[in-house]
Amino acid sequence: QVQLVESGGGLVQPGGSLSLSCAASEFTFGTYAMSWYRQAPGKERELVAYISMRGRTTNYADSVKGRFTISRDNAKMVYLQMTSLKPDDTAVYYCHARQATVLNGRIYWGQGTQVTVSS
Repeated sequence: QVQLVESGGGLVQPGGSLSLSCAASEFTFGTYAMSWYRQAPGKERELVAYISMRGRTTNYADSVKGRFTISRDNAKMVYLQMTSLKPDDTAVYYCHARQATVLNGRIYWGQGTQVTVSS
């Protein structure tokens, strides 16, 4: 059974840092592009960061550029390093996988991890 399991969320003060991890299992990780999305209360889910299946391309939402870094490794892990956190970064963060080798490839979501930025 395909699984994406996020970890690393929590409470952090403004200006602080936090690192999220996503462990992937039961699919061919190297053929999937990976992303982090977030959803704040009362708002739509939005794309935060993207990394291509080979890790050569990354993209970020304008609101997090220069503060967040997405990465992946060969151990089926995806990371989101977050620095200079702001209260507006408070949201549930979701790991997302999209099969990148075919059109309309399979998509998987993790269960989400809460990030709260507050003093």
